[in-house]
Amino acid sequence: MKFKIDHSSAVPLHAQVETLLRELIELPKYKNGGLLPKEVDLAKQLGISRNTLRQATNKLEYEGLLVRKKGVGTRVAEKTVTTQLDHWHSFTNEMSAQGLSFKNYRLVVEWVEADRKIATFFNIPEATSVLKLSRLRGDEEAPFVYFESYFHPRIGLTGNEDFSKPLYDLLENDFHVVASLSREKLKARLATTITAKRLQIGAGDPVLVRERFVYDPGDRPLEYNIGFYKADKFTYKIDIRRP
Repeated sequence: MKFKIDHSSAVPLHAQVETLLRELIELPKYKNGGLLPKEVDLAKQLGISRNTLRQATNKLEYEGLLVRKKGVGTRVAEKTVTTQLDHWHSFTNEMSAQGLSFKNYRLVVEWVEADRKIATFFNIPEATSVLKLSRLRGDEEAPFVYFESYFHPRIGLTGNEDFSKPLYDLLENDFHVVASLSREKLKARLATTITAKRLQIGAGDPVLVRERFVYDPGDRPLEYNIGFYKADKFTYKIDIRRP
C-alpha cells in the first residue's frame, strides 16, 4: 500500500491518517495481533506530529481495532464475534455478516431426556425425548465457542437434518418454524475442566456464558441454547439511546 498523506489536501491530516491506519491493520502482517511500528517512527514517516497521529489511533482504539499496552506498544486487536442487543442471528450469519470465517470442529446430534430446566421452558414432562445439537466451532487456529441447543419436539426435527446450514434458515425453510424472539442471559464464569478442554484453554480461565430462550411469533418456546465463549473472542455490543 502507498503509506503517505497529502499535506496539500483539504482533508484534515488526522482523517487521512485514520484512513491509512484502517488499510494498514488489514495487511496480513498486522491482522489479529500484530504490533504496529512505533508511534515516533510512524509520525516521522508521515511528516506529522505525534499528537496528530494519536488523534487517529485514539479513534481506532475506541472502536476496539487497536490495543495499547505500556512498554509494549500498539497492536491490532484480534477479531471477535460481535453481537448487538437490538438484533440477533444464527452463529453462521453473525460470522458471515462480519466477514469472519469459521469451521466446525465437532457436531453431534442426539436424543436426550429433558431435564427439569428444559422441560419447564418447553412446558413438557420431564424425561421427554428432545433433540440436542452440540457444536464446537472456531476459526482456523482453534475452537472458541461451544454450543448446546435443545429443540421443542413440536418442531418435528428428526436428527437427520443438515445442521451445517444456518440454523434458523433451516427451521424456517424446512419446517416453516420462525424464530422471532430471543431472551438472553449473559454471565462470566471460570472454565470448568470439561469446558477448558473443549476450548483449548486452562481450567479456571474466564469464559462468557450466553443463554438463549428462543420463541416463535406466538411466543411458543422453540429452542434453548447455551454457548460457552472464550472471553477474548466475543463482544456483546449494546446501543442505548436517551429519549
